Amino acid sequence: MLKLIDVTVKYGSSTALHSVNLEVNQGELVVLLGANGAGKSTIFRTISGLLKPVSGQVAFMGQSIGGWSPDRIVKAGIVQCPEGRNLFPEMSVLKNLTLGAYIHRKDKAGIARSLQNIYELFPVLYEKKEQPAGSLSGGQQQMVAIARALMARPKLLLLDEPSVGLAPLIVEQMFKTIEKINRDGTSVLLAEQNAFAALQIARRGYVIENGHLVLEGARETLCDNEEVRRAYIGA
Repeated sequence: MLKLIDVTVKYGSSTALHSVNLEVNQGELVVLLGANGAGKSTIFRTISGLLKPVSGQVAFMGQSIGGWSPDRIVKAGIVQCPEGRNLFPEMSVLKNLTLGAYIHRKDKAGIARSLQNIYELFPVLYEKKEQPAGSLSGGQQQMVAIARALMARPKLLLLDEPSVGLAPLIVEQMFKTIEKINRDGTSVLLAEQNAFAALQIARRGYVIENGHLVLEGARETLCDNEEVRRAYIGA
């Protein structure tokens, strides 16, 4: 479904990604593990068209999308939920969600169905729909951010550090929801530092360090890897 082939990205003279090869198959939930600054967000920004690789290829559904604009990539079915949520705090929850459906703005009936699906997935957002998004708890704001991305009806959802700053119980609930989103048919690429939680739901994963993919494998392979356990999970 998604394939990065020898993708290299630079910020000025500094190389942020070094010949990265990564793929997500239809229906998969794949995790990208790495510390802060390792290159996870750079990969996401490159897939989303916000950064242009200096070499290599990004392909989606068999088509090269390396030169596409971000809005064209969203219309094709790749939608990113960014780290930090980036909500409009003074706007209502409902308006934030509606903005996520901008590319479908002429399909009023479809937007109504998407909202209904969102409220079934996150019932608290229906209760809070008229409240300013900035007044919600951190966990509820993260729900709004994920829900806003889902309003664009993605084929592939990019989730960048959804567990940051959340209490352990909320993280557990959040990951169960992400697993359900995937089970309902949306492919997911999940960037995370919380390897323990992420590897409970992912089928496969990659480990990135300093812009290099240093390890990849099935969930069991990564869970059993001594370096991964020491760096990201704990003994």
